Amino acid sequence: MAQRFYDTKTATVRDFVPLTEGEVSLYYCGATVQGMPHVGHVRSAIVFDILVRWLEYTGLQVTSVRNVTDIDDKILEKSAASYGEDFEEDENYPADEPWFALAYRFEHEFARAYAALGVRRPTYEPRATGHIPEMVALIQRLISAGHAYPATDGSGDVYFEVNSWPTYGELTRQRVEDLQDAPDADPRGKRDPRDFALWKGAKETDPATAAWGSPWGNGRPGWHLECSAMSTKYLGSHFDIHGGGLDLRFPHHENELAQSAAAGDGFANFWLHNGMVTYAGEKMSKSVGNTISPEQMLEQARPKAVRYFLGQAHYRSQLDYRPTSLQEAEAAIERIEAFLDRGADVVADLQLKREEAAAVAGTLTGEEAPEAVYVAQFSSVPTAFRAAMEDDLNVPQALAVLHDAVRAGNSALAAGDEDAVEQHYSDVQSMVEVLGLDDVPEPESAQDPAAHHALDTLIRAQLDARAAARAAKDWATADGIRDTLAAAGVVVEDSADGARWSLQ
Repeated sequence: MAQRFYDTKTATVRDFVPLTEGEVSLYYCGATVQGMPHVGHVRSAIVFDILVRWLEYTGLQVTSVRNVTDIDDKILEKSAASYGEDFEEDENYPADEPWFALAYRFEHEFARAYAALGVRRPTYEPRATGHIPEMVALIQRLISAGHAYPATDGSGDVYFEVNSWPTYGELTRQRVEDLQDAPDADPRGKRDPRDFALWKGAKETDPATAAWGSPWGNGRPGWHLECSAMSTKYLGSHFDIHGGGLDLRFPHHENELAQSAAAGDGFANFWLHNGMVTYAGEKMSKSVGNTISPEQMLEQARPKAVRYFLGQAHYRSQLDYRPTSLQEAEAAIERIEAFLDRGADVVADLQLKREEAAAVAGTLTGEEAPEAVYVAQFSSVPTAFRAAMEDDLNVPQALAVLHDAVRAGNSALAAGDEDAVEQHYSDVQSMVEVLGLDDVPEPESAQDPAAHHALDTLIRAQLDARAAARAAKDWATADGIRDTLAAAGVVVEDSADGARWSLQ
């Protein structure tokens, strides 16, 4: 099966063939660093992290770009507010903070959140403020092509003329006549209220540091223009994939596509958009109080469980958070880890047996025994896993394959079938690596491996005794063991694969 993705622009799932053989160019929208990262930011980063890992697993060389919007109306507004008399300082918003300091500080908060969940750094992570010359050049190209114009009111603004581009609205399949006015501050300089800003002339209230020189006067770039300039700077005028959250399709990505195509660039060959995160079926809202931040998630569960939860749904689907979501993700992770822990011992013992057998064979034949005759290889995922990932990055189906392999591995452990354990161990390890679940750092407070192994051994001895009591229908003893473990903070969960434990 060929690799296939759903392309938002054509609204179809179609075969993905890189523009350059063996290479993939990917741009996805990063954060506007005006505040702490929210769960939607992190979900999007995990989605595209899994995409990159999968494409690399298939042998492709991926160049990924994730921008940082470090100049924006909201950044300036929050900085200006910190100088007000009524401003209440807190750890996230100190008083009298320049806009660039605010942006830089929150950029680090995003980097910290990404790293905590095993999201690898992209190939390039450009800041908008570092690419003003490229943005000015793009505006000049659009003016020369007849698709942009300086405002007539002397503001220094420059606008993209929506009606000059006949295919405007193609990404979201909208008609120009049905569109609302673009939300720019001063519509008097526009030819049409739906035109959007490419360049924003400096205002008297703006800090002097938030303006750059241009042929149209001092000012700063529009948000949409930034991504067009930065993506083509690093990936060329025509690249493979443009990604981002579903909420960015309009107007942001629609405007990116229009201005880039109008300037003569091929731009993105595929558009991939990830779905939103909801809270018990409702849109998250601070005013309603039904929000949860990545920081709060990491206080409730291990980073590996948080990554599992945020990456488990199909990337195009809505991901619904519920109070039990992280507990369920933790239980899933523990099932995988428990098998890998037990399977690793079997694989190591099996390798040792083979080495000893080879040594004996060498002695009998008079030949020198090889130093090692077997090393486990974790380079091949099961066929069903590959099929799921090739089918529009179907992670839910891929996870089903992973958990099937864990169950089969546990059955092989119970049956003492070492060869089968080895195969399932290899399969599980390979799938875990592709999904990035093995690349999540443990928090400093996490148990060290030796302590965890000792605890697991002791608890499993109790679970084995409980299983024997249940088999003998000695319910009193079985219940007593469970109650003792519960009193110690150990939760026991019975399943078809046997009892599992976790800490409260």
